[in-house]
Amino acid sequence: MPRPAKGARLGGSAAHEKHLLANLAKSLFEHGRITTTEAKARRLRPYAERLVTKAKKGDIHNRRLVLQTITDKSIVHTLFTEIAPRYENRPGGYTRITKIGNRRGDNAPMAVIELVEALTVAQQATGEAEAATKRAVKEAEAKSDATETPAEETKEA
Repeated sequence: MPRPAKGARLGGSAAHEKHLLANLAKSLFEHGRITTTEAKARRLRPYAERLVTKAKKGDIHNRRLVLQTITDKSIVHTLFTEIAPRYENRPGGYTRITKIGNRRGDNAPMAVIELVEALTVAQQATGEAEAATKRAVKEAEAKSDATETPAEETKEA
């Protein structure tokens, strides 16, 4: 009978670890970033990256393999249609772990794990539009400051 690899079990049995990683991956793909402990983030990273690699292949076999892990069809659909195409030309490294300090209650080291965002054309266009809006606001403020004239002084005799 096959046994799981030796090492830390993230607070329980091998079955508990399997479900924990599946739920963490589901949250990561749903929200794009999650805050968790460093140990969980380090265990989640290769797990999530394998799922993204399967999603990049895009065939029905890999979709079924991912559905065995992440049982929510809407998240699997998002993974295959939105997340995987973003990383089409990227050979790996789809996630980033950033340490954020210790948790207040138990002093556990915390980290943020997030999907590395590849700028798409739509995101670049949105950024350019926001920059143009900021420029227009600054120009409008400059014009309003320049057009204000001091009030006329009246002389009373």
